[in-house]
Amino acid sequence: MTVPDAAATVNAISFMGANLVAQQLDWNMTKGWNQGDTAANEWYRPLETFEERFDAFVASAVDAGFDTVDVWHPQLSYEWATEEHLAAAQRVLQRHGVTVASYGSYYGDTPEQFRAANEVAKALGTRILGGQTALLKSDRAAVVSILQEYGNVLGLENHPQRSAAELLEEIGDDGADVIGATVDTGWFGTQGFDAAQAIRELGDRVFYVHLKDVRAAGAHDTCAYGDGIVPIEDCVRALREIGYTGPISVEHEPEHYDPFPEVVRSRARLVELLASTQPSLAS
Repeated sequence: MTVPDAAATVNAISFMGANLVAQQLDWNMTKGWNQGDTAANEWYRPLETFEERFDAFVASAVDAGFDTVDVWHPQLSYEWATEEHLAAAQRVLQRHGVTVASYGSYYGDTPEQFRAANEVAKALGTRILGGQTALLKSDRAAVVSILQEYGNVLGLENHPQRSAAELLEEIGDDGADVIGATVDTGWFGTQGFDAAQAIRELGDRVFYVHLKDVRAAGAHDTCAYGDGIVPIEDCVRALREIGYTGPISVEHEPEHYDPFPEVVRSRARLVELLASTQPSLAS
């Protein structure tokens, strides 16, 4: 029997920046996701206050027990980030000893926008782009070429896709080394599809994971792990089965309240699950 490498089974746990989608709206987002996206862009964009505000985001994640974060694009958008913004973000991350697991975004419709997003990811020290881009359909060759140039990977995040098969069809086979899936377990729950089954079906095409619970199928009302319908424990087991050793993002984006207490609770539950599913070193 092959003895597993214990170090290889340790997954970093990351704080998703998009958890704060309603923060600039006093935790009361009444007009949908774009309202929070716009408010966050307006909050982070001014250079004169950027470092202080980006620092507050990173510090809040550290206070919640995380040493890894996912930077959500309004917090450092490729559409407005300057060299000064990027340098300030690097100072903040270094100051707190925090690493970036992924850069989460909609990466635009043109090669120029996609390249700019890769530049931001490079500055943040991550090679994972976990999100979506229309360029994958309009100019797939450009996506593959730019990813290869930067040494990055695109994990296509499922939202409208109703099954792993639909996601695999969009991922395609060309550029398999740089194009895969960012599994959003909550969105599979919203679509009424078993997220653990999706992980198993996607297998080695899983490049990143947004581990999220939702209260019921048919809507996207996120919640703490165990309060919803997503089989979180089985998702973690499925990740073990496919040999996934990358980071796992704790994602919870309520529209009408501060998510931090529930994010902390979810992180603790994930730590327990990762420990309980650790492969045995016994031969």
